[in-house]
Amino acid sequence: MAKVKNITKKRILIMLCVLAMLVVVMMAKIFWLQFVEGTKWQELAMQQQTKDRIINPKRGTIYDRNMKELAVSASVDTVIADPVIIEEEDAVEDVCKILSDILKLDYEDVKKDVTKKSRYEIIKSKIESDAAQRIRKEIAEGNLPGISIVEDSKRYYPYKNFAAHVLGYAGSDNQGLSGIELKYDDYLTGESGRVVTAQDVRGVEVSYEYEQYYSSKDGCSLVLTIDEVIQHYVENELETAIIENDAKNGACAIVMDVKTGGILAMATKPDFDPNSYAVITDAAALEAIENAETDDEKNKLVAAARNKMWRNKAVVDTYEPGSTFKILTSAIAIEENLIPDNKTFYCSGSTEVAGTRIRCWKAGGHGMQTFAQAIQNSCNPAFIEIGASVGKENFFKYVKGFGLTEKTGIDVTGEALGIFFSPTLYGPVENATTSFGQGFQVTPIQLITAISAVANNGKYVTPHVVKEIIDADGNVIKKAETEVKRQVVSEKTSERLRSMLEEAVAVGSGKNAYIKGYRVAGKTGTSEKQPRSENKKIASMVAFAPADDPQIAVLVMIDEPEAGQYFGGVIAAPVVGRIMENTLQYLGVEKVLTEEEQSQEIQVVNTVGKTVEEAKKLVVDAGFKYSVEGEGTTILRQTPQSGVRLPEGTLILLHTEDKEPQMVTVPSVENCSILQANNIIISSGLNMKVGSGGRNSHSSGDTAAFKQEPAAGSVVEKGTVVYVEFRHLDVE
Repeated sequence: MAKVKNITKKRILIMLCVLAMLVVVMMAKIFWLQFVEGTKWQELAMQQQTKDRIINPKRGTIYDRNMKELAVSASVDTVIADPVIIEEEDAVEDVCKILSDILKLDYEDVKKDVTKKSRYEIIKSKIESDAAQRIRKEIAEGNLPGISIVEDSKRYYPYKNFAAHVLGYAGSDNQGLSGIELKYDDYLTGESGRVVTAQDVRGVEVSYEYEQYYSSKDGCSLVLTIDEVIQHYVENELETAIIENDAKNGACAIVMDVKTGGILAMATKPDFDPNSYAVITDAAALEAIENAETDDEKNKLVAAARNKMWRNKAVVDTYEPGSTFKILTSAIAIEENLIPDNKTFYCSGSTEVAGTRIRCWKAGGHGMQTFAQAIQNSCNPAFIEIGASVGKENFFKYVKGFGLTEKTGIDVTGEALGIFFSPTLYGPVENATTSFGQGFQVTPIQLITAISAVANNGKYVTPHVVKEIIDADGNVIKKAETEVKRQVVSEKTSERLRSMLEEAVAVGSGKNAYIKGYRVAGKTGTSEKQPRSENKKIASMVAFAPADDPQIAVLVMIDEPEAGQYFGGVIAAPVVGRIMENTLQYLGVEKVLTEEEQSQEIQVVNTVGKTVEEAKKLVVDAGFKYSVEGEGTTILRQTPQSGVRLPEGTLILLHTEDKEPQMVTVPSVENCSILQANNIIISSGLNMKVGSGGRNSHSSGDTAAFKQEPAAGSVVEKGTVVYVEFRHLDVE
């Protein structure tokens, strides 16, 4: 009996131990589920008991500096499916058929989406309004169970390819992928909202009392320093320059406020339309893609073509600045007091440095010249001598000071870093080529920022394109302040060099950028691309104005011109001149004609309403010639009209009768000198006004007519003024 009792006790003890172990295991499991995996199971339960829909925020607007909309978010619709409800209603086939028909989608693709083990599937985003209306109608009629339409937004660029490289583009998910859209994506995106709705075990929504709404927060908006009007000036001029000069690798330009660093315009051509940013428009690239023999080759060509059109040359491309760098060489030499006032330089057409012969751009050379004349002439041998006095230590010191060994910090994506010589590989020849801007590379934004420092009393200012950031309620949350990084040269150096550079435009290598009434200062440049054997050129110019109180700087770079002329002074300078003139006029900078400029042209007097004798006297006293048309005694109208400024001796037609005007055909004066063109136009009964050509444009010199308006062959009234643009060909 005692033995049985012992066995019973042991069994009870074992059972108690087992039960205890089970309790411990259960407690451990409960602890694990409650505390270790609690969040996971809560989320799964929440997913089973609730239906969660995302409310996409509206992406912030991008404005120009005058609040013109450059990038906006337009309201669109997105089609959403709940596969659980569709399956329960046994409506898979009907839903797929209707949706594939309306949305122009493949039936099988739609079926894959609506049969997934999910409660939320996007069938198609950003659908057209007519498609959305048709789907809403089908939903209302009960033909699309489990299908709903939610409001979404789509990025839209109203000016299409306008400022494309600055703005960049946003993808189908409204995420910024390049340019400002990418750089400021965190500000522009906003925060998503949610609608959380309780549902039963079948996935059917229960009463709205259990619905929770978390509103979305729209993104912030950006106000740029870009001016839509100035940007249009720049883009139009670049497009024309590419066509006229057959620029194989495009062109770029920048307009910068020298005092604040604000970018008023930045353009690269060719460009793209951010609304359809993947579409390739280059005809040559499309032909190459079409002729690709393999898919791999085709994909590589497509990627290369897209990267090329998306490339913002103004901040990404590096190039040898050529003679535009002579501005900085001059600034260093002046700042370091290396050039006495009476210093002269002799140019025979070439010079030898450490056994290497380096030529001037002008065969035969410039002869004896002062420092100011060396700048005007853009003389390489003179600058090699100046560079020798500057020396390695100063060049490295000031190249760093002018920001050419670092990124500018401009707030756009993809900024590249310039390439300067290594100190260990820098000898006399490298010092010589540095003096006139060859052998090293900079980006356009680096160069215009450095030149702006020279214009801005020696102050180096960080460039930027975003002026301010505004939240969804219109409050300014961040504002760009002018950031002066350092004083590179003195105000005295800046003032002296500005005066010299003004003469370089008035009578020197930059005279094709000369504008009557505006004091433009600047320097042209022509450089060879690597490898030299391919003989590919870059023509450029950097200028600022007004020279006595600089407001803006303009840079133009034309890459691989192949239409014949390739010197920066011949093909880049006129583009800079037109951009500069349009911009200064738009900004309200008043023209002030010098006495010399005033003497070249006279304002046409008003003779309408005067007697013939009174009119004759007015015209002659003003310095013009006249021709009376008709037998009347009073002047009814005149050609040209009063107010315009024309050269002395211009013929004014005085009309005394209300008759049909005599019409003449405008002759072509292409490639003619000023004297030849004037004779041809006057002999046709017309008047000529010189559109450009430097301060001494009234004399013929080595010039050629390049453009005329009205165009040759046009039929116009006798006495009409033909505006002719001349280009000096004897410049670098």
